[in-house]
Amino acid sequence: MADFADDDEFADEIVGYVERGEAHLNSLIQERSNFVRGAISRGAFVDAVSKALEDPAVGKDPQNCKDLNLQVVMEALSAPRANEVSLVVQQLAPFQLDTLIKFVYRGMAHPDLYSASMLLGWHEKITEVTGLGSIVRVMTDRQTV
Repeated sequence: MADFADDDEFADEIVGYVERGEAHLNSLIQERSNFVRGAISRGAFVDAVSKALEDPAVGKDPQNCKDLNLQVVMEALSAPRANEVSLVVQQLAPFQLDTLIKFVYRGMAHPDLYSASMLLGWHEKITEVTGLGSIVRVMTDRQTV
């Protein structure tokens, strides 16, 4: 039973967190990265973004796995031109948009690594589709990416 005074333990118990090994996570992220690069080269941006968002490293997963996962997502987000972002966002499911906005915020935390203007463009298009709901859900979700 979790100590309810410990927010991390309580949050993990609620979502049924299962610890995944770093080597396993790295291999999953590498497979995703390969798929994303292939989809980008074909111009299949929806497929690239969808795959990049699939089964992300979250919560207590190793930080370096979260960082690698962020790089894959940012690669997928950097591929479409600004006028194509809206088309990609409209084809994603609501749960994917919630995950995507988590990555947008994480990328914004590193303006030295990722383009703030590109991320703001994605943020704008996501909130046009989801409204403020996705922002509220992300701010209250303890499973960070």
